[in-house]
Amino acid sequence: MATLKEVKLKIVSVKKTKQITSAMKMVATSRLRGAQNAMEAFKPYAGKFAEVLGSIAGKSGEDASPLLIPRDSVQKVVVILCTSDRGLCGGFNTNLITKAEKFIKSELEEKDVSLVCFGKKGRDWAKKYPHRIEDQHIGVVGGTIEFAVASSSGQKMINSFLDGAVDEVYLIYSEFVSMARQEATIKKILPIPSLEAVAGEKESAADAGFLPEHICEPSSDALLGEMLPKNIFIQIYDALLKTSTSEHAARMRAMENATKACEDMVDELQTIFNKTRQAGITADLMDIVGGAEALKG
Repeated sequence: MATLKEVKLKIVSVKKTKQITSAMKMVATSRLRGAQNAMEAFKPYAGKFAEVLGSIAGKSGEDASPLLIPRDSVQKVVVILCTSDRGLCGGFNTNLITKAEKFIKSELEEKDVSLVCFGKKGRDWAKKYPHRIEDQHIGVVGGTIEFAVASSSGQKMINSFLDGAVDEVYLIYSEFVSMARQEATIKKILPIPSLEAVAGEKESAADAGFLPEHICEPSSDALLGEMLPKNIFIQIYDALLKTSTSEHAARMRAMENATKACEDMVDELQTIFNKTRQAGITADLMDIVGGAEALKG
């Protein structure tokens, strides 16, 4: 059995850990609020852009943009993996990396795969595998995300696709469903699946009510050629915002669980401390009584 001093030191150590996890939970909660506000603020723009794009897509042909034309043979694939830079957020990064690993092994096993890593955790994982790291962005997810970062990365992917250096581009990110649920998601962004997929937002909006008709000047094909690249930028930026929000939510929940675990551990150690002290007092009393009886004899 541990001594009283050892148990007391453990209690002090666990209490200090509890203070740290509690502080980290408060920090994560504060950052989550800012990330969630940024994500919610971007939704109206993304929704309206999808609505206009869907309206124009309905007037254009399938060959309106080279970004819509799939390759006859797919050999070179880029996977954009969005993770966090730091740990202590439960299984957040593990779920994203596992999703990417399974997807590459099952769907892209015989293809030339390269990675674009947003986040240090994804970059560190990619270094352990033979896949080439096309580009990396550290210090983006989890902080203030600039749209220029998404547009710069998206433009590189578009240029590579148009030049024939890349046949397909996939995006793996964390979809923020709720405070307690974040789902690792895979989305194909190049080539853009079809105009029907682009117009999907238009159809859902039409079901909800009135949808204005957009007059195209110059032509719908010309406008679509200009808007489709921006749609790629928006998807990457939206994925980064959702991943950042999901990271803070996962870290807040992980630190909350860690704080509760510390409280339970302190209670358990306090019980052990009391039992150990009581056993020591009982042993001392037995020695005193035994000594007194010896003196009487």
